[in-house]
Amino acid sequence: MTTTAGTTAKPESETVYDHLFWLAYVANLLLVTANALTFRFAEFVSFLGGSEEMTGRIVGVGILGGLVARMLLGQIIDGWGVRRTWIGASLLFALGCLLMATAENLGIGIYAGRILYTIGLGSMFACSIAHIQSRVPAWRRTEVLGALGSSGFLGMILGSQIGDVLFELLPQGGPLYITLFGLVGALGLAYLLIVAFITRNDVHERPSETHPAHRLLFRYWPGPVVLVALMMGMGFAVTTVFLTRYTTEMGLGGLRTFFTAYALSAFIVRIISRTWNRTVGRHRMIVMGLLGHAIGHLLLVPITHEWQLILPAVCCGFGHALLFPCVVSLGAERFPHEYRGTGTTLTLGFVDLGQVMFAPLLGRMIDQVGFHAMFVTSAAITFAVTVFYGVATLRSADSDLAPNPGGTDDVLDEEPQPVLGPAGLPSTTPEPAGPASPCPEPAFACAGDGSARRSAG
Repeated sequence: MTTTAGTTAKPESETVYDHLFWLAYVANLLLVTANALTFRFAEFVSFLGGSEEMTGRIVGVGILGGLVARMLLGQIIDGWGVRRTWIGASLLFALGCLLMATAENLGIGIYAGRILYTIGLGSMFACSIAHIQSRVPAWRRTEVLGALGSSGFLGMILGSQIGDVLFELLPQGGPLYITLFGLVGALGLAYLLIVAFITRNDVHERPSETHPAHRLLFRYWPGPVVLVALMMGMGFAVTTVFLTRYTTEMGLGGLRTFFTAYALSAFIVRIISRTWNRTVGRHRMIVMGLLGHAIGHLLLVPITHEWQLILPAVCCGFGHALLFPCVVSLGAERFPHEYRGTGTTLTLGFVDLGQVMFAPLLGRMIDQVGFHAMFVTSAAITFAVTVFYGVATLRSADSDLAPNPGGTDDVLDEEPQPVLGPAGLPSTTPEPAGPASPCPEPAFACAGDGSARRSAG
């Protein structure tokens, strides 16, 4: 686990939104701005002579590489500490941008660049979120994840606006994409400087023992929230990979209208709903968020003018605002604090898995039967998962509805966890209690789809 030297838990009366939080807020803003610029990746693949299916394949391969890395990332974070892992991930991100910027064909270079970019981006967000969650009491994790994550929606607006401006000012060709990916890499390096500063006093203590990620996943299985994470991945594939091609084919102009409305909606909803986890409950928030995505995808079908992108964007932004902090907090809270890095990366990994599973399928569907069939299919799948999740969690307890500010924040008190026996299989023999953690988790705050003293979509 990672701690900050000389820091003690802050009293509840003291704000968790200090200068480190706001530095993390700026860092997350830069990172999401950079990522939003890559929403033009499908245009880049088309420029190099690729199809929609090829775009889905490259994106899928990149995310698959990210998934493989995530199986090790949690152990790396738990073993090496957030600071070193975070800095290394930022360097991979910059290297991936360089490879994509210099790609001249659809060969190994663009695949390698996309893989490194995806590994770096996913690891940066995972480190950020792991950093935050160690600095806040359990009952405020969802709130602070949402607060820091609001910076991402501002970044989405900036990124989509800057991307459209670049495409208007520069002629189609190599220099345009070198400028685009070069700017992405530059923002990533600025992010790295902030990360190095806010983690400069962090001290890491390795857990007493480490386990492979698959064993921890089996032992602390997050439950039906996994399906929700998969749907988030599919939704991101629809809006961040294929929507740009749809608007181009329909002659609707750039992405700025959609993503500006999307981000404004999400930002406002995120601020309004910041404490809904303690009043409405995370399970109900997830049901509402999934419905927002399903309705938003359906509303993309009949559009014929650019302004009609606003309503589906508002619905999708509403869904994103509610889903991300709930999915991450519900998934990661199943893991004890010494394995919180692994829990966070595995939860985010299911979002990536959703993109890996659905991006090639959706791309092929577009090539064969068109965009409208793809939107209807994604909406139908999302709605089916909404119904299933609502039924599955109808009587499930939500610890955020009954916070325990004065008690421990990592006790999994709803249901006992399976004990691992030989070969990682469940055992009926109780596991002997281990020694108490030498470093109790501090109760302070930072972050969002990003973070602060340990920090990060």
